[in-house]
Amino acid sequence: MHEREAAAHGMRCLYQLLDIGTTDGHIAELPRLLDAAERTGFAGLNVTHPCKEAVVAHVNALSEDARAIGAVNTVVFTDGRRVGHNTDWLGFRESFVRRLPDARLSHVVQLGAGGAGAATAYALLKMGADRIDLVDVIQPRAQALADRLNAHFPGRAFAVVDAGVAIRHADGVVHATPTGTAAHPGLPLPAELLRQDLWVAEVVYVPLETECLRAAREQGCRTLDGAGMAVWQAVEAFRLFTGVAADPDRMRTFFDESSL
Repeated sequence: MHEREAAAHGMRCLYQLLDIGTTDGHIAELPRLLDAAERTGFAGLNVTHPCKEAVVAHVNALSEDARAIGAVNTVVFTDGRRVGHNTDWLGFRESFVRRLPDARLSHVVQLGAGGAGAATAYALLKMGADRIDLVDVIQPRAQALADRLNAHFPGRAFAVVDAGVAIRHADGVVHATPTGTAAHPGLPLPAELLRQDLWVAEVVYVPLETECLRAAREQGCRTLDGAGMAVWQAVEAFRLFTGVAADPDRMRTFFDESSL
């Protein structure tokens, strides 16, 4: 998306994969990778799972949203400084309001409280969600995110243990864990917990049709796949990297063509 959008503006862009998986997947390699990218002359980096929270400790400054979320998915190198931003929340918000514009937000259950989950929960609260119940396999992580969110949205975020009980009273479910990716196949919750009057939003976009979305559609739920979030976060990241506004429709076309 970034390379083709840059070409459309008459710019040359090189967008490369820097994978900690090539160094045994150790997050401890993150500082070395950042140093190398900065020395090489990269304008910045997009950061993905599992480094969105860990990278916070290795930037010089944070945008207001990144500080509130506690996670960074975009680092910009400028004037010898590393500035951390979060465009994930904007990506999720834009996708959600365009695809599920009339979805109720009285009570939302979210599975996952990591870097992506921090951004989606923040976005939902910014959109006016009255209550978000956070469920995570690491319960203290859910509690830490709830505490962080409540500092900005008092009394609206809760860490809960039993997703089934929470979903009984919910308007919608957000899935923000790696489950459903090629590396972590499967369902993040029992399919029988889903019901027709729920909306279900997914952050995974490879594959675009996850088992979670398939199960939700089989139950008659309205669904939101991860494509819109992926595109819109890239639109904002492109602006941060280049100073040029991207064309979201064109970037969506690039995304769709690359996913074929």
